[in-house]
Amino acid sequence: MTDARAETLAFAESPVQLLNTLEWAHSTAPGAFTVVILPPHDPTSRGQLRRMAQLARDSGCRVLWREARGGAVTPSRALAALAGPLRRARRLVIGDPFSHYLQLLLSMAGRCDVVVVDDGTATMEFTAQLARGERLVRWHRPAARGPRSALFTPVARRAVRRLTPGQGRSVEVFTAMQVEAMDGITVTDNTFSWTRTHFPAPRLTGGADLVGTSLVETGVLEEERYISAVAELAAEHGVTRYFAHRKEGGEKLRRLAQRAGVEIVRPDLPLELVARRGPIGSTILSFPSTVVHTLPRVLSDTGVRVVVCDVAETWFTEGVTERASGFLAQVTSTARGTHGLAPRPERRTGEEAG
Repeated sequence: MTDARAETLAFAESPVQLLNTLEWAHSTAPGAFTVVILPPHDPTSRGQLRRMAQLARDSGCRVLWREARGGAVTPSRALAALAGPLRRARRLVIGDPFSHYLQLLLSMAGRCDVVVVDDGTATMEFTAQLARGERLVRWHRPAARGPRSALFTPVARRAVRRLTPGQGRSVEVFTAMQVEAMDGITVTDNTFSWTRTHFPAPRLTGGADLVGTSLVETGVLEEERYISAVAELAAEHGVTRYFAHRKEGGEKLRRLAQRAGVEIVRPDLPLELVARRGPIGSTILSFPSTVVHTLPRVLSDTGVRVVVCDVAETWFTEGVTERASGFLAQVTSTARGTHGLAPRPERRTGEEAG
């Protein structure tokens, strides 16, 4: 990695991060650059990343696949191989500032510019925490404590400094989300022009599709409440297809299919590309998630209507913090304010009415 492509070094740990890296490149035309994929363990994510990697190669990127997880040796070998390129890079493009692995890479980097591309709605929380000078903690998790957290604290602090503009160092946030303005940080709007350029407007089915969420898997929502809500939505709106989140568990999806009578679709690419390729429903329903911000942009030249569905307080698990429920409400309100999304008509179930 000694050629010009090493001047810009991008890291992607998820399919959405890689998609938004391609969107950033299409928007800014940085020339040829290198993308390092650091895949997670789950097979769905890995499969989507491999397909996204080919799209990146077709777009002129040099793509390197680096196994950086598992065992005691694999991460250290990956870090050793990346140490030199990190020091030489003049610009880093990353997608998840909350990732401990990415924070470690940031702490190893030399003086360079940093671009943060979307890895979902977490970008909103990242910019808010950075503006307040806080340690980066994901919205659905309590602040970490204990010996391991204490050992990692110096690394996290160095990473936050790398993500803060300074002398000879610029920071850009490339995002489709509504984020908090910060002094010295450039916020660039992600309009999904790469996606709309590469894929024509999709064929519409005339029906309704529902976008799944991993809020059960992350411990935010009660599974039974969620399944009941999906079944109700399917009956109300005539939903025939349920687009599963890549982190949703198989047993939960089997229960959903049985209770709601929907076809479970496991997307082979990020949903933004699946929707653009089509066919897609004329109405897309979603709980508070990334797609209520991205799909209106991706499908802006179609007649698709995106409906955002509120999450009732009775669906939350006991351990959910007020901060987490407030963040989901913010995702919904900002999407409605920006894109004019239709809310789902409120209809109280018998249990809630009692």
